[in-house]
Amino acid sequence: MNIGFIGLGKLGLPCALAVESRGHKVVGYDPSEQVKEIVETKKLQYQEIWAQEHLDKSKIEIKSVEDVVGESEIIFVPIQTPHDPQFEGTTRIPDERKDFDYTYLKKGIKDLSEEIYYQQSKKVVIIISTVLPGTIRREIKPIIEDNPYFKLCYNPFFIAMGTTMRDFLSPEIVLFGVDDSWASKKAKKFYRTLHHSPFYDTTIENAELIKVIYNTFISTKIAFVNTVMEMCHKLSNTNIDDVTNALKMCDDRIISDKYMSGGMGDGGGCHPRDNIALSWLSDELGLKFNWFDNIMKQREVQTDWLADLIEEHIKGFDIITEEIFHKKILILGKSFKPETNITTGSPSILLKNILEERGHEVDMWDPYVDDSENESQQEAMIYFIGTKHPEFTSYSYNGGSIIIDPWRYIPSIDNCEVIHIGDSLNETH
Repeated sequence: MNIGFIGLGKLGLPCALAVESRGHKVVGYDPSEQVKEIVETKKLQYQEIWAQEHLDKSKIEIKSVEDVVGESEIIFVPIQTPHDPQFEGTTRIPDERKDFDYTYLKKGIKDLSEEIYYQQSKKVVIIISTVLPGTIRREIKPIIEDNPYFKLCYNPFFIAMGTTMRDFLSPEIVLFGVDDSWASKKAKKFYRTLHHSPFYDTTIENAELIKVIYNTFISTKIAFVNTVMEMCHKLSNTNIDDVTNALKMCDDRIISDKYMSGGMGDGGGCHPRDNIALSWLSDELGLKFNWFDNIMKQREVQTDWLADLIEEHIKGFDIITEEIFHKKILILGKSFKPETNITTGSPSILLKNILEERGHEVDMWDPYVDDSENESQQEAMIYFIGTKHPEFTSYSYNGGSIIIDPWRYIPSIDNCEVIHIGDSLNETH
C-alpha cells in the first residue's frame, strides 16, 4: 500500500521505516530542516535500534502535503503535542499544572484537511499523537466536520523512544478509537501486513484515556517499587531484588515483571509529562484524590532522597576545604534509559539539578551523549550511576572512591566502596 506520514520526527520516522520494511511505499512531509537533513543524508542524530540500518537503504522521500495526500491511501499523523519544558521531569515540578499544547497538531490537521478536501478523494487519516480525553472531539472534530473525505481514526502507539521500530512492529495491542467504520476496516487490513497483534476497538475518548493511563500505570509501578527500594535500604537484611523477584513471579494479580526493578525515577518524553497532564485533568474534573500528582511528587521526593544519600557519603571523605567538597560528585549517565542518547525527562539530570540547588558542583558524563571521553581528576570522588549503561561496569573508577549504584549491577571494584541502593542484606550502609 501507499502510506503517508505528516511528521517524521523521533516518532514518525522510525514508524515510517518500520512500515517501509514490510514492503509498503512511504512518503512524508515535515517542515523541520533537521528532519530533512536526516532523511537526505541518511544520518540519524538520535539512537533507535534498527532505525539506522533501515534508513541506510530507505527510499522514503520528503514531499509536500499535496503530494503526500495525492500519493497515499492511509496517512499517519504523529505531530507533537508538547508540554512546557518545566514539566519535562529534569527539574522540580512547579505548582501549576497544564494540558498539552495542541497548536502544532491543529495546524497540521487543518492543512491536511484542506488538501484532502481540495483533492476530493477519501483518505484514512490516523492520528497517533498523545492527547487528553476529549481533545479530538473538542479540538480536531470542528476542523474536519465539513470534510466528507477525511476519514478519521485515533490510534496512539504503545512505544518507547529508543525501541520505537521494535515496539511498533510487535505491539501488545493495536488501540483504535473508531470514528468511521470504513476507515477502521481499511486501517486494520493494513496492520495485518505488519503483525498479528490483537485490535482493541473503542470510542475515541476511551482510546485517548487508555493511552495516557497506560503510560502513567508504568509510572505508578516505578514509583511504587522505588519506594520499596528505599525501605530495603533502610531496613536490615533486606534486598530489593529479592523482594521484586518474588513479585515478578506473581503474574496473575501483579500482571507482569516489567518496570518492577528498583532504580531511578520514570523518564522519557512521555511518562512524566503525561502524569502532569492527567494531574491537570484531575483538578479540572474535581477528582477527590489526584493520583497522578502524587506519582510525580514521589518521583521528585525519591530523587531528593538520592541527593541525601550522596551527601551522607560525601561526609565520609576527609574534606578539608569547601572547594574540594564541590568537586567530588560525578553522575555517570544523562540519558533517560540505557543505550540511548535521549535525555528528555532524564531522572539523572533532575538529580544533578537538585544537587546544584543544594550548592554542590556536579559533573555528568554519558558515553552515548557526549562526544569526548570523560577526563575526570584522579582524586577519590563520589560516583553516582544515573543510567544503567553496560559500559559503567568496566569504567575506570579512581581509587578510594565511593560508587553509588541504584541498579545494583556494578561489581566489586578494588580500592573502591560500591554502594548498592536497596540492598541491606549484603552491604553495610
